[in-house]
Amino acid sequence: MNRHALMCASLSHCFIWKGKHVVLQNIFTLIIETIASVLGGVLLLRFWIQAVRVRPPQQLAQFIFTLSDWAVRPMRRLLPGLGGYDWASLIGALLVAVICILLELGVRSALNATLIFSLSALLFFQWVFYGLIALLIIEAIFSWVNPHAPLAPFVRALNEPLLRPLRRIIPLIGNIDLSPLAALILLRVVHQLVIYLIMSLT
Repeated sequence: MNRHALMCASLSHCFIWKGKHVVLQNIFTLIIETIASVLGGVLLLRFWIQAVRVRPPQQLAQFIFTLSDWAVRPMRRLLPGLGGYDWASLIGALLVAVICILLELGVRSALNATLIFSLSALLFFQWVFYGLIALLIIEAIFSWVNPHAPLAPFVRALNEPLLRPLRRIIPLIGNIDLSPLAALILLRVVHQLVIYLIMSLT
């Protein structure tokens, strides 16, 4: 085999190895992001449930506590519920975001304090805003499909602190409540402002 053929074979092997490495990185990132999003979302939901003072359905409560107790209980020794809020769950969600970003950047050998801070904050607020948007959409679906569904009162109670101020301002139009739509628009606007603010600090 001549030198040219050897070089081509070597380059081909290198590209194949790099391709496999990228695929493995992407799979690892997908797994980490999925686990982090589920755990972070559960921790934020646990915080919001206590902040709103609403009792979740028993099966949902068991799911939330089973999935998050191992992280929340130890943190409560350091972060008591000041003001009646479950700060351990909120800070726990933030720590999950930080760990997720650390693992993703560590795989790519791109560790940087500023980058870790900005990406962790973006991921955390993304969970917050997307979680609130999801709750509004779920309430809208319940109102159209089955207003008397067992979960409907629970979801309405979670959305009430967000919708109550808007309902004082926005009147019903033909018996249609436009406050959820206004809330969705406001959440999107605030989300974009938060992204801009975080990126401007980095």
